[in-house]
Amino acid sequence: MIWLGVSIALVGALGYAGGAALQQYEAVHGGANLKLVRRPRWLIGGVIGLLGAGLHAVALSFAPLVLIQPVSVTTLVFAVPLAAVLHGRRPHKSEVLGSIAVAAGLLGLMLLIPQSNTPPVLSTPAAIAFLAVVGTVVAVCHIASRRARGPMKALLLSIGAGSVTASVSTFVRVVGGGLGGDLSRLLHWFTVAIPVLLVFAIVLLQKSYAVGYFGIAYAGVQVIDPITSVIAGAVLLGEPLPTEVSDVIPAIISAAVLIAGTITLSRLTPETTQAVTPPHAEIPIPVISKAGVR
Repeated sequence: MIWLGVSIALVGALGYAGGAALQQYEAVHGGANLKLVRRPRWLIGGVIGLLGAGLHAVALSFAPLVLIQPVSVTTLVFAVPLAAVLHGRRPHKSEVLGSIAVAAGLLGLMLLIPQSNTPPVLSTPAAIAFLAVVGTVVAVCHIASRRARGPMKALLLSIGAGSVTASVSTFVRVVGGGLGGDLSRLLHWFTVAIPVLLVFAIVLLQKSYAVGYFGIAYAGVQVIDPITSVIAGAVLLGEPLPTEVSDVIPAIISAAVLIAGTITLSRLTPETTQAVTPPHAEIPIPVISKAGVR
């Protein structure tokens, strides 16, 4: 059942990546505001993303949080080049290499986590404390982003978005993994919290996309989401983490690769409306002077 969950998560992650690329395209050109809901491409991206998120939620019912969350990281390799194509250009070599490095580094870290399928149990006080921490992170990032510019602004907003999406995944894991065939367990405030948190996550994602640096924004979410989820899974749900000394060196190497990839993506130029304007050959315009046409 664990590998079934992983397979479902992979399909869902690919859908999420495609939806994110479509929505980022519209957010860059239309701004992160309510007018986005009038754009068909943004809505299509939202539907695709929601389908991907739905499959992710199903996957969390079959496998632990610490195993499912890292699967979405692999979509970085596809999402960033796809966004470049949507903007009417070829993917830069640095985009591809940076995305691969981030995905490889984070996967290396996540693969060190031991597999288990411990039934998730989360108390109300622990859930409230978790949401308070996430809310603090979002507030700090949002305030700091007001003074930031360029890739740093996109990164700060994506950190806030990633922490909220991690909280969604955590609650989905608790609700879905704790059902045990008893649908009455859905009658809990955790179930109500999931769509509310999802709305906040979508708003923060659009704000990070609108800055124009899709590579760093998407990578930021994909890094913060699984790391926060793994911490939540270990601290709140009792899911295991690696304790062997032999895991330290691979973890350091993976972290270094991840950081290098993130730095590479942060140096990319932002997407602008010029990126999707097809080049036109300049047509000389005749100038009329007193001497005639020249």
